[in-house]
Amino acid sequence: MASSVGQFCIAVEDLERSVRFYTEIMGLEEQGRTEIPNVNEVHLAGKEGGGRLQLAKFAETMRPGPIDHGFALWKIYINVDDAQSTWKKAVDAGFKSVMEPERLDRWPVVVGFVLDPDGYLIEIIQHDGPRPGE
Repeated sequence: MASSVGQFCIAVEDLERSVRFYTEIMGLEEQGRTEIPNVNEVHLAGKEGGGRLQLAKFAETMRPGPIDHGFALWKIYINVDDAQSTWKKAVDAGFKSVMEPERLDRWPVVVGFVLDPDGYLIEIIQHDGPRPGE
């Protein structure tokens, strides 16, 4: 079996708010939930497969206080059909914009950035044709 990234897990403060952000705004679908001692998890994925995102809400006894982002995680990529409308939906819902979507000359993509409910940097990415020179 070839190697691949299967799932990435992030800690969140409010599990249901994060689920709404990733399903209603980013367009992912809830795949399931897991409740184990001291943590509740929700598993999300796109309709067409790809990697999965897991949201984890730890019990206060396990992880008290706000989430410390440190410097390890830079951003989470979310592939969408329409970067502009996804970005606008996030901004209209009150989430902070970091960069309005724009087409990059170096790659065939349109990208924009917002912060999710916990302050994770989300790169909204729309594939937009072949690379320059192809």
